[in-house]
Amino acid sequence: MSAVTEFRNFWHRRMQIPVDGDGLVLDVGSGDKPHWRADVLLDWLPGKDSAAQRSGYESARITRPLFHGDAAQMPFADQVFDYVICSHLLEHVLDPAGVLDEMMRVAKAGYIEVPEAASAKILDFPTHLWWVRSIDGVLDFEPKQARAFDPEIEAYLDRSGLEQSIEHVLNSRFEHRVISLRWERTIAYNVRGSVDQHMLDQAAEASVVHGGKSALIATVLTATAATIDHRRHHREVTFNQIVKPELRVEHDHRLTAQIYRTPEG
Repeated sequence: MSAVTEFRNFWHRRMQIPVDGDGLVLDVGSGDKPHWRADVLLDWLPGKDSAAQRSGYESARITRPLFHGDAAQMPFADQVFDYVICSHLLEHVLDPAGVLDEMMRVAKAGYIEVPEAASAKILDFPTHLWWVRSIDGVLDFEPKQARAFDPEIEAYLDRSGLEQSIEHVLNSRFEHRVISLRWERTIAYNVRGSVDQHMLDQAAEASVVHGGKSALIATVLTATAATIDHRRHHREVTFNQIVKPELRVEHDHRLTAQIYRTPEG
């Protein structure tokens, strides 16, 4: 697959969203590549010491107001956002049901992208906690029991030095490596059990770089689109406009590109 085709696939999958210039957009788990159209960001691990949980590059980018908080307990008011983006976060979290419920609470519609189980069983990241499938339109989460689906195959790929080559082949059809879900009003999901403590410990200790051409494409397109959008739109969002009523302050103020912490964060 050519780089042009990969750029086009990424643009249609991740960058195009059905929101006009006045719509308010939230990026949940924005990390080091916040969505170009997002007005507000939410991230639980903004520091560089947590880069392995993102793309293995750097701290979360604070190009817009970033709320430091738990995606399963967001500080935002009900239905305040027109659209929410959640890309490659749910496979990392302890409580995907809580995050999905919160997304439906704070937004009217959105986009979700997660690794697809069949591809992940060939090659997956140790920071991922779930095998995710789309079954008749339902997002199905199965807790992982080990970092790899087959430890023997994992060991073989490691000692043979073929892991990077296999990853390159899989990424050449990256749109088949992921589940892309656009939703309105509700998200159908099923979570089968919980993640064992040993998986949580392993994920916390893992060090891995999500690199390669796919990460580069995401970085380039995101940065380019954000620059164009910044030149065209000048949105003003205030603190009290988006937070829960009980978190509102006496003197409301316009949000700027910095980290905000609330009692829930």
